[in-house]
Amino acid sequence: MINPGTYNITAWQGADFDRTFTVTQSGTALNLTGYTSAMQVREAADSTAYLLSLTSGSGITLGGTAGTIAVTVTSAQSSAIPAGSYAYDLEIISGAGQVTRLLQGAFNVQGNVTR
Repeated sequence: MINPGTYNITAWQGADFDRTFTVTQSGTALNLTGYTSAMQVREAADSTAYLLSLTSGSGITLGGTAGTIAVTVTSAQSSAIPAGSYAYDLEIISGAGQVTRLLQGAFNVQGNVTR
């Protein structure tokens, strides 16, 4: 079992955002072959609507045996999120459908001045 880590993200409105995480268990990269992943940003954890939704192949790339998860938010996507502080989490889903939350925290969007 993996306990979720807390990691606060800062993204800049109107700019691309790229971050790669490596999932390890007992110091060894977790083999993510056969997994999918999802991440959502919402105003609060209990909000029904999301501001951003990423999935494997659409903003999230899993690195198989390397245990990496690359998260990419395009400038168009970040432009659509108002400046502010929101909640997010990042989950992986095994081929058998087991969901594991890896990360959670604040998703802070800094306002764009140059448009």
